[in-house]
Amino acid sequence: MTTQQQTPEQILQAIYERATATLAKTVITDTTICERVDYVCRCISNRAGVRLLMSCLLGKLNDPNVDPRKPYTEIGGTDSFSGRTYDEQYLTKFINKHRLPCNPTTAFLTPTLRNINHVLTTDRELVGRPRDLYKKTLQLLDDVADNRIVADVLLVETVRVLLNLRDEKLARMASLLNALERTKDALPLSSEAIVTLIGQHLACKNASRLPVLIVAAAYEAAGTRLAESMLPLNSHNAADLQTGSMGDVEICLIGDDAVVTTYEMKMKRVTIDDINAAVTKIAKAPKRIHNYLFVTTDKIDLDVSDYAAKCYDELGGTEIAILDCIGFLRHFLHLFHRIRVDYLNAYQNLVLNEPDSAVSQTLKEVFLALRQAAESGE
Repeated sequence: MTTQQQTPEQILQAIYERATATLAKTVITDTTICERVDYVCRCISNRAGVRLLMSCLLGKLNDPNVDPRKPYTEIGGTDSFSGRTYDEQYLTKFINKHRLPCNPTTAFLTPTLRNINHVLTTDRELVGRPRDLYKKTLQLLDDVADNRIVADVLLVETVRVLLNLRDEKLARMASLLNALERTKDALPLSSEAIVTLIGQHLACKNASRLPVLIVAAAYEAAGTRLAESMLPLNSHNAADLQTGSMGDVEICLIGDDAVVTTYEMKMKRVTIDDINAAVTKIAKAPKRIHNYLFVTTDKIDLDVSDYAAKCYDELGGTEIAILDCIGFLRHFLHLFHRIRVDYLNAYQNLVLNEPDSAVSQTLKEVFLALRQAAESGE
């Protein structure tokens, strides 16, 4: 069966089989192209480039007449195609099936790649970071368009590097978890030690998702005791308007799906505008919210907290308050001192189960290393 006769699923399966057969060795002889692929695949700070590359290559393999630099039907002509369709309909399942280290959603809805109506040639600069990622991705598409490399070989190499990256990540995680396992019989960390540990984690770069997980872990650990349950967390980048949610963490009474407490996380100071926005959301809620709580990692301004307190009467008994993130954690751990290890395990599970786009692999590994050091007394 020729490549042209295969379905996109069959093309991807064949590419996967070829990549697994040559995991230890590159299939590309041109060192410059090889280095570009490696950079795009291993650019952890931005995973949109590799999904763009794979979508365009799959489109080219499915229809050899298209130009891989034209993954937008708005460009026009018989050689343009919908890269987003290939990305969403075929690549997502392929990525999930093989646990490839890519974003869980399409690259074509990222700010850099949406609403483009021009050919992705190397003289065009895509506005995004890091600049080299987009530059090298466009160069690779140009390499295919100008026949410096064939699309199937480039896609095999891309998948090969991703599989190696996946296996390297799994090996590091296994090593860190094994090191933690060796400390399980040690004296449990005190509440204050856990506060210090999570405070160190929160101080790392790109930690904006962690306040959500700090609060969520409290309800994972103590929800049954509180007769309250937490609704499933929305994705890190999902806006409240898209999801219909009231905030970042929504709490219901057990046996009821009506939200009674909402938490909204801020990695900056809460402002009066934030309070007013919360008042609007509360007023539009289908059922009465009892508590709307801001949790911030920044300083709490007294005038803003006073303004929030005055909304109680206006809202007919719904209270808005601003909590310090570490203060919330410290109070919870001492209030539920006997389940502090349950809390720590819940936090760890939430961190490790988040997609890398929300909590990076580096941030996951840092937490495991910090916990192992704390529990071993290093």
